[in-house]
Amino acid sequence: MESTRFSLTFCFIGLALFPLMYVQSAPTAYRSANAPVMYVLPNDSSVPPDGPNTVVSRAPLPVGADGPTTVVYRAPPHVGADGPTTLVYRAPPHVGADGPHTFVAPPPPAARLSPSLVVGLIVGAGALIFGLGFIWFILRRKTHKTSKLDYDMFDELFGGEFQNGMGPRKFSFVEIAKMTSNFKGEKLGEGGDLDTHVAVKRISKASKQGIKEYASEVKIISRLRHKNLVKLIGWCHEKGQLILVYEFMVNGSLDSHLFKGKTLLTWDVRFQIVQGLASALFYLHEEGDHCVLHRDIKASNVMLDSSFNAKIGDFGLARLVDHVKGSQTTHLAGTMGYIAPECVSSGKASKESDVYSFGVVALEIACGRRSIEPRYEESQASLVAWVWELYGNQQILGAVDLKLGMDFDAIQMECLLMVGLWCVHPDQNLRPSIRQVIQVLNFEAPLPKLPSRRPTPTYDVQTTSGIQVSEPCFSTVSITIPR
Repeated sequence: MESTRFSLTFCFIGLALFPLMYVQSAPTAYRSANAPVMYVLPNDSSVPPDGPNTVVSRAPLPVGADGPTTVVYRAPPHVGADGPTTLVYRAPPHVGADGPHTFVAPPPPAARLSPSLVVGLIVGAGALIFGLGFIWFILRRKTHKTSKLDYDMFDELFGGEFQNGMGPRKFSFVEIAKMTSNFKGEKLGEGGDLDTHVAVKRISKASKQGIKEYASEVKIISRLRHKNLVKLIGWCHEKGQLILVYEFMVNGSLDSHLFKGKTLLTWDVRFQIVQGLASALFYLHEEGDHCVLHRDIKASNVMLDSSFNAKIGDFGLARLVDHVKGSQTTHLAGTMGYIAPECVSSGKASKESDVYSFGVVALEIACGRRSIEPRYEESQASLVAWVWELYGNQQILGAVDLKLGMDFDAIQMECLLMVGLWCVHPDQNLRPSIRQVIQVLNFEAPLPKLPSRRPTPTYDVQTTSGIQVSEPCFSTVSITIPR
């Protein structure tokens, strides 16, 4: 039998899916030159039994004896909502003695990237990875060098004192880990050549102050000697750790007794704590070559020894300033509820701002509640505002801690409450010096005369170049929320 020659040709396929039309030029198969036009028929009775997407030619396709009886073209996957559409031409049943033959059109060739484009992408990606790795290496090396310089400077500044046996000394990381049983528990340890318990403070690696805060604390407290200051025994900066070693305060912090029910402090103990705190602050402000501004006086930073004597700790935010010039810093620091209002506007700490914080702690000791209590109604949420209102109503003893019952000295209590209000006066120029505070607490001077209503502070928040501002009111803020 003579076979018909077939050639690879292209036909225009029209896909009429309901009202839509899709036209595609596609290979049909090896077939004769006269190509039919195929149309997709709607889903009705004229659709062949193979399914609603079967496409039937409207024109006869001349087919040789050995030619194809069926031409199939599968449309691209995106055609039609129900998936790929199949186009079929069926020859009459009598064509071909050997039965129907099916020739399927090959799929369109897949798009291929040119070799030059592939090489370009590989080279570009390699260059990008190399560049990022180089930048990471430089930054890491710079950070390491900076840390090493900080540590070297630290040793240079304090090495002489330690070699002479003065003040705290340097510990190795292994020594501290051994003393604290590998830092198990919150604090505590005993060992080495120490004959006393110690408390360990680890400076957070995430601290914004970092080595600066760490060095400041050691530099300042290592020079201080007072019975009402926590004693620094030593320090360590190895293995990326910044660690301070203090004498261990058996009775913990003041706030654990006032607010957490650890122990009910009697009135005599409370008044003793206030006097010790005032004595420590007088030493910091007046008795050294330089004035030391603590900048973070609060109940959790007042530690209690075995006899409940108060000792101020945590000098991480402290600054040495000139007695006359005072602080020049514009970096706001402290804890909400203890920060003097003028510090929020100026960012500058002063003796008066430390006195303000002392006044807040004095009121907390007398009243047995925190400086800010959100759970109370609005008029009582602020301890300072509430006590001042009671004072204006001549009911100041109504602020006394209920846990004391009537077991307190009314004259001392009134004195303490009045001194507390005096210290938190909104106008820093009308606050007492810590020397005046001690005189009144010792009944060596009369009680202050205060306005019946608390004055309203009128400080403007400055946003000059001297103050960095990034938060809603102020910037670079080292503020912690009371626990």
